[in-house]
Amino acid sequence: MSNISRYRLVCTLSFGDIYGQIIVWLIVIFISLAAALALMGASKPIYALSVVGLILVLTLPFLLFAFVTTLLNHIEITAIDPATARNMTQTPTGSVASQRPAQAAG
Repeated sequence: MSNISRYRLVCTLSFGDIYGQIIVWLIVIFISLAAALALMGASKPIYALSVVGLILVLTLPFLLFAFVTTLLNHIEITAIDPATARNMTQTPTGSVASQRPAQAAG
């Protein structure tokens, strides 16, 4: 377990990295709902529900795969020099007293 302390794990994922994936998936969902409404209007409700269910079942694995691969691409593991790691864990005694809690603006 002592080898883990020699590495730093950082996730650089931001909302902008997955924003496009969410937009594309929402477009697919709205298109499937439009198709379902068209089939409902054609008096075929069983087909309408099955179309929506089929599209959801088929697109969710692709969405999950896209999210997971994007997340894994934004995880960085870097080696830390032992001297630097000791300096990072030791905090000055006066720095805690000078910190203030976050407050809402307004």
